[in-house]
Amino acid sequence: MPYQRFPRVEILSIQPQEIKFILSESDTSVANTLRRIMIAEVPTLAIDLVEFHENSTVLNDEYIAHRMGLIPVRYQPAESLKGSDCSDAFLPHRECVCYEHCMRCSVEFELDITYKVTGEEDVLAPLTVTSKDLVSNNELVQPAHFLSQDEQDEAQDEGVAIVKLGPGQRLKLKAIARMGISKEHAKWCPVAVATYRFWPEIHINDEQMATLTLEQKQELVDTCPDRILELDEVTGDIRAVDNAWDICTYTEDLKFAQAAMKKRPEDDDFVTVTQSKDRFIFNVETTGAMDADEILLSAIRVLRNRLNYLAQELENLKDM
Repeated sequence: MPYQRFPRVEILSIQPQEIKFILSESDTSVANTLRRIMIAEVPTLAIDLVEFHENSTVLNDEYIAHRMGLIPVRYQPAESLKGSDCSDAFLPHRECVCYEHCMRCSVEFELDITYKVTGEEDVLAPLTVTSKDLVSNNELVQPAHFLSQDEQDEAQDEGVAIVKLGPGQRLKLKAIARMGISKEHAKWCPVAVATYRFWPEIHINDEQMATLTLEQKQELVDTCPDRILELDEVTGDIRAVDNAWDICTYTEDLKFAQAAMKKRPEDDDFVTVTQSKDRFIFNVETTGAMDADEILLSAIRVLRNRLNYLAQELENLKDM
């Protein structure tokens, strides 16, 4: 019977736009599955269709439509539905029975901006059209204008810039946002970064360390470019720094330095750094369409549904 694991998640830091956590008591297959689901299978909303009524800007329709598709669209559920994602409120447009689009499968945005002039100005600065100018027909769905408050404070515009208008120019359009996943198109991807690293296991051989002088120990500490080791000036012992797990990159410099210090080539290493096979450090940054913790919870929900579907199919095969 295979060994049964009980994966654990330990949150290291969490912000609306970023989350860092440790996945333990698992293996590479589960870690990579979770990462790929966050990238490609978490459902989000994105502008999928743009109907132009008038466009006298310097950019053509296709260019503006492409920019509109990359604006993060955020679904904020009501208080009674906190913890749910857009898949609980919308249907994939291919599964809806409506003819074109409806409130069940899509959200409509309108934009109508004209750069009006009175003829009295000598020099007019261009007018920037941003995501703030999009008017939604669903109060729970709005463009994500900024990733964080810091970004908003530093920005020169009021939202995601779409195009700049000159005097007398006009942009009028209607945009339809639909639910989808990144497997279909990258504009539905909720993450900007979703990576994991192996947890470093640092073992110090005290018996071998005793054969080194204090100068050799200091040389060993200085040789490591990651600075994962430190020398205790009181006891003269070498130990791993507290944040070694965060800065370790598994470089070969430490290994080469040890080989030069050994009395015999067959002697054990003074310090060994290996990659854990059941512990992983995840770092996830969002595009703004969802909070980082929402992406993680949604990915776990997708994984659970996939496993339940697989279990049901296996049961059906047994009954045949």
